[in-house]
Amino acid sequence: MVLVEEVKEDIIVDHESDYETESEFSDDMSVASDDDFDTNETLAQRIAALKDIVPPETRTAVSKSATRVVDLAKWAANGTGQLAWWITTSALLVGLPLALAIEDEARITQQEREMQMQSAGQQQLMGGAPGQPAGVPAGF
Repeated sequence: MVLVEEVKEDIIVDHESDYETESEFSDDMSVASDDDFDTNETLAQRIAALKDIVPPETRTAVSKSATRVVDLAKWAANGTGQLAWWITTSALLVGLPLALAIEDEARITQQEREMQMQSAGQQQLMGGAPGQPAGVPAGF
């Protein structure tokens, strides 16, 4: 079982150490004061407050670099869009009619085969045309 005991401040004894300094820490002083911290401060306001820390030359260099990166990204996006437009329109203007023509040719070829099979079937039922050799299909 654990025994909980309240320790009063009068009883606390300071142990001196080799690392202690003579300055004492007071409760009034703190590393980060609550008065300095604004809870309504936005991220943009915090970044803007850093403006005084960074030297003007560095800010200018960073700004120019960021502008170059943004311009390069815009140029790349524009070029990619144009390339996609060229490929799409070329495929529609050349590829679509070509695909339709190939499909139409395949349909016509299939119809010719069906007609040949029908006429061959009719010839077999009728016994063939008179005067035609036995191994030659009708129509030749």
